[in-house]
Amino acid sequence: MNRRHCAAAAIALVCALTVLASPGTALAAPGAPSAPGAPGVPQAPGAPLVPGPPAPSDSSSPTGKKSLEEIRVELETLYHQAVSATDAYNLAKEDAERQSAEIVKLAQETVKAQTRIDDLKNRAGAAARAQYRGGGLPPEAQLMLTSDPQLFLDGAGRIQQGQKATRDLLRELNTTQAELASYSEDASGQWKKLEANRLKQAKAKKEISTKIAAAERIESRLEKEEKARLLVLERQAADKAQTSWLSSGVMKDIGGTATGQGEKAVAFATAQIGKPYEWGAEGPGSYDCSGLTSQAWGASGRGIPRTSQEQWRRLPRIDVKDMRPGDLIIYHADASHVGMYIGDGAIVHAPRPGRTVTIAGAGSMKILGVVRPDK
Repeated sequence: MNRRHCAAAAIALVCALTVLASPGTALAAPGAPSAPGAPGVPQAPGAPLVPGPPAPSDSSSPTGKKSLEEIRVELETLYHQAVSATDAYNLAKEDAERQSAEIVKLAQETVKAQTRIDDLKNRAGAAARAQYRGGGLPPEAQLMLTSDPQLFLDGAGRIQQGQKATRDLLRELNTTQAELASYSEDASGQWKKLEANRLKQAKAKKEISTKIAAAERIESRLEKEEKARLLVLERQAADKAQTSWLSSGVMKDIGGTATGQGEKAVAFATAQIGKPYEWGAEGPGSYDCSGLTSQAWGASGRGIPRTSQEQWRRLPRIDVKDMRPGDLIIYHADASHVGMYIGDGAIVHAPRPGRTVTIAGAGSMKILGVVRPDK
């Protein structure tokens, strides 16, 4: 080796040692290939400096700060909060509609009561005018002044009848006025409740929009491959929960058969598979979770509460081991999600925004309990 070649080799060795000694330099494991341009790895002589490749999609977000699993959990939390707010919105809407109907009914009763009062006042006025025309005495009192005994007795009877009619009229007038006051008070109370529920609706709607928008922003930053990987992680998490549920041996006791109404409800719900989730929707083009179950049972001829929380509160509860197709499984501690059991350890449900009505494992989410609409 001549002197020029020795000098070049020495310079290259010094440069390599300098780079390896720099703070933050990562040393590759023995035998591991070094990617050109990776941080801390010397470039080939004369090669341009280029940034290293991004980390694998399944271990970091586009910003490199969160793993896809962390993103999955964050999205699950946001969408769960949106679904919970949807249940609050639906309940407030249902209450507001009921109160509006009650206000209309009270208004109709108020009109009837006012008309009755006007009629009673007219009758009382007619009696007063008649008394005035008789010199302050009603015709019956004047008859009492006659010397004819029969006319006297007739007059006495009419006086008693007239007094009773007057008492009845005054009693009815007082009763009707009290009813009118009660209707007005009830209407005022219903208006206050209506306004309170409208505020609840507006608050829930804002929360729904906020949570969904936050989730959509996160998803919009994901690459196509990352979104595909995210779906895989979602399925894996659901499968893991379902496997754990099945391994408990719960299915060995579940074998009930659906009633006629239950079969109709299941048929309706499964016919909606593929339709999009939309908060507050009750079909026919889209559904939220309780919109699907309430419409399915409505189609079978049995009305049930609109929201999952009310379904949990008001419908008869049964043990999981006694489930049969058509029963409703309520999920999460706040009863914010519901699916319909269809047999073989599966449910049909509307999962969340961005997803469609689908079949899933009955144990893929945390079960709160089971209710039976046709018990």
